Amino acid sequence: VSTHLLDQKREMFEKILLSETRFGAGVGWERQRRANHAVMENPAWEQLPILREMKGTAWEQLGTSGGGNHFVEWGSLALEQDAPDLGLKIGRYLALLSHSGSRGTGARVAELYTKIAMAQHTTLDGKVKHLAWLDLDTEDGQAYWLAMELAGQYASANHYVIHERVLAAAGLEALVVVENHHNYAWREKLADGSEVIVHRKGATPAGRGVLGV
Repeated sequence: VSTHLLDQKREMFEKILLSETRFGAGVGWERQRRANHAVMENPAWEQLPILREMKGTAWEQLGTSGGGNHFVEWGSLALEQDAPDLGLKIGRYLALLSHSGSRGTGARVAELYTKIAMAQHTTLDGKVKHLAWLDLDTEDGQAYWLAMELAGQYASANHYVIHERVLAAAGLEALVVVENHHNYAWREKLADGSEVIVHRKGATPAGRGVLGV
């Protein structure tokens, strides 16, 4: 879709953002407007007390942006050459960009397991106490990994719902979707075959063939 449409109907596009998303700490959807997504049927919600506690809030907040530096905005994507891997030709395209995450659920999970980790490493200097870790071979480490994986899946579903609702209200369909995590940990293999956990704070993977924003 040409970006001329955004210039011509700017007020309409603004109203769609305000009606089809929610912004602000703690915000959620009214019961009749809650989104349905397979992530809410994940059995992991019932495997830990913290996840059972947060499931209702997570459902309310699915498809919202929260506060802080989170946002949803329209913009323009300019391609200076054809991008066959994306199926797009040179030109300018209407873009929808969102930055959100796992909302209150992810925040509570991080808060809980950070406290657990700090309690296990009381000799750490106070300046770095929040860098306390959990061994993945322990029950606490496995529980946190389970919760983090679910939070990542929830964050992805959150973006999907936001984009689906906004585009549907505008009568548009996505030509290409680029979506990735940050503030997340991945299991990766090094060149020597050893497995490591890589955490990227505020960053996303940028390996060969990996799309990113």
